[in-house]
Amino acid sequence: MKKVVGLLGLVGLGFGAQAWRRRRTGTHSPINAVSLGQRRLQMGGLVARRAADRGFTKARSRLSSDETRRRLQADLERREAEDVVGALGEMKGALMKLGQMASYLDEGMPEPMRQALATLRSDAPPMPSDLALTEIERSLGRPLHELFAEIDAEPIAAASIGQVHRAMTLDGREVAVKVQYPGIAQAIAADLDNTERLAMLLGMVYPGLNPDELVEELRERINEELDYENEAANQKLFADYYAGHPHVWVPAVHTDLSSINVLTTEFVPGRPFEAVYEADLVERERVAEVLYRFVFRSLNRQYVFNGDPHPGNYLLADDGRVAFLDFGLVKHFAEEEVDQFAVLIRAMIDRDTALFRAAAEKQEVLRPGAPFDDQAIFDWFAAYYELILDDEPVTVTTDYSVGLLYKTFDAKTHEILRHTNVPPTFALIQRINLGLFSILGQLGATANWRAISEELWVWTDAPPSTPLGEEEAAWAATKVVS
Repeated sequence: MKKVVGLLGLVGLGFGAQAWRRRRTGTHSPINAVSLGQRRLQMGGLVARRAADRGFTKARSRLSSDETRRRLQADLERREAEDVVGALGEMKGALMKLGQMASYLDEGMPEPMRQALATLRSDAPPMPSDLALTEIERSLGRPLHELFAEIDAEPIAAASIGQVHRAMTLDGREVAVKVQYPGIAQAIAADLDNTERLAMLLGMVYPGLNPDELVEELRERINEELDYENEAANQKLFADYYAGHPHVWVPAVHTDLSSINVLTTEFVPGRPFEAVYEADLVERERVAEVLYRFVFRSLNRQYVFNGDPHPGNYLLADDGRVAFLDFGLVKHFAEEEVDQFAVLIRAMIDRDTALFRAAAEKQEVLRPGAPFDDQAIFDWFAAYYELILDDEPVTVTTDYSVGLLYKTFDAKTHEILRHTNVPPTFALIQRINLGLFSILGQLGATANWRAISEELWVWTDAPPSTPLGEEEAAWAATKVVS
């Protein structure tokens, strides 16, 4: 029997390979700090413009025909999308990050806004090239010609916090150099001081969604992403663990060419992850299994979770592997914390409603005394375990995505949500539901996810269930021997 579920489509910034060959060795003018007052004025102006435009459109619509009202609404959505995304792209920092996060929630979003936000994934306006190269020199403490044989002045990717330049080391190795925007910490501080306006902005992007959780998520994660030394340590941990893996490539870190706001890593020749959506089903399912194995092997065997699972952090390497990028937000678990997840999983797959409720309360996922019976509690949480409930193939589609989204955020509709909690241990794990599984839905992937999981769970440690599993098992055996 094949069951079908779907999850939210999640999208992000893609780091694609682009042509380059520009040698830079000169010096450049310093970068000015971001004007906090100007950012507040921009944000205030945006909110005021959108409110006025909405009011004017509403007034015109009252006396208009149905056809005219539809046209006025469509024009309003187009103007709103252009205005919001234009402001986000120019301001960088937390505001732009919020726009990128909102673009993940594409189901149910007005089409003009969805299309406009998509431009933030790959077309974020970069800082001027001379200023970027100056910042690399300043942060690494040496002129460019003492650091690199070549470096492309034009970035191959620009995001909310930094941008990436392709370069070649003095000993001839291709590298990716990620440089943080100077002044970005001050800009983010200004953004996060205006949480009400941040929430209002997200409300424009996604009408009807309570934005408080996303704003808080933004606040919690942004500071970690600003520390490239922390990211370098995280990436090295993953790169060392997955060295020699047949399907996973975590680029090695060049610590001698990195600092607190410059991160230099091995360059990955490849294509943006989005290209896989145009591949045949066999390739889509292969990539889906690689992603699934990476996330759950890392969690169950390495006790770490890369908390930003979305397509912009993946590349389709030319050698067939999937490359994993961006380790700015990594959660490190103690073994006993991972065991907490196992207790809930085992109760769920055993259909033990009383045990599940007791475990959920003990682990503070569910508040004690919630006015629902055990079966109702079990049924509500079961959606998050849909892929592994039964030992059979499951096809992941996008049909389930809107329901899962609102189950996570909409307490008005889902009463049980009012009695749930997300303790620190579980906070980032929720991103699996809105990240990894959503990609599987876009890929339309079918697999026996339960059988694959049993290979990765420590308490089952099952033999390989797929050809990829056999290759991974052979790799794992060499790690144990070495």
